Amino acid sequence: MTPPDLLQRALDEPPLRQLPSPAADLLRELDASPRLVAHLRAVHDVAYRIVEWVAERYPALPLDREAVLFGAATHDIGKTTHVAELSGPGSAHENAGRDLLLEHGVPPYLARFAATHAGWTLPDVGVEDLLVSLADKIWKNKRVPDLEDLVVGRLVETSGRAVWEEFLALDDLLTSVGEGAGARLAFQASYPV
Repeated sequence: MTPPDLLQRALDEPPLRQLPSPAADLLRELDASPRLVAHLRAVHDVAYRIVEWVAERYPALPLDREAVLFGAATHDIGKTTHVAELSGPGSAHENAGRDLLLEHGVPPYLARFAATHAGWTLPDVGVEDLLVSLADKIWKNKRVPDLEDLVVGRLVETSGRAVWEEFLALDDLLTSVGEGAGARLAFQASYPV
C-alpha cells in the first residue's frame, strides 16, 4: 500500500500541471503507484502543450480537448493491475485499463485511450487518439516517424497547407517539448514504483 502522502505528492508536486480531478480521484481510489501517477502527469502536461498548439494553429480542426487531456491522464491506468509493466515491457495493461475505466463509470469515448495509446495504426483512430499517443512518446523525447506522419496527415487535411510545411511546424513543436524531457524523466524517477 502506498503511503497517502507520497501518492498525494505525486499528484500535486510542481512543476507539472495537475491531472483532471476525475482522473486524480480514480488514481487515489485505485491506490496507484506514485511512479505511475508521476508518469501520467508528465504525459498529461505534454498533451496540454500539444492541444494548446493545435487549437491555436488549427482552429478548424474538430478536437475534443478535454478527451485528449483525460486520455493522457489515464492512458496507463491498467498498470494499476499489471504492476510488472510499470518497470518492464508489456501490453496487457492496455485493454485492462480500458475495462477498468469502464467499470468505474468512465464513458467509452474517454476509456478508449487506455487501449489505443499504443495502437495508432488501428482503423478508426481519431486525431485525439493520435495526440495522446504522441504525448506518450514525446514526453521522454522519443520520436516516432510513423506516428508523426499520421498526425501531419490530419493537420494537412485541416489546413490545406503543404505536407512539408506541416511537418516543419510539428517538428518545431516536438523539438521544443522534447527539450524538457530530462526534467520530466527526473520527476518520474523521483517516485517509487
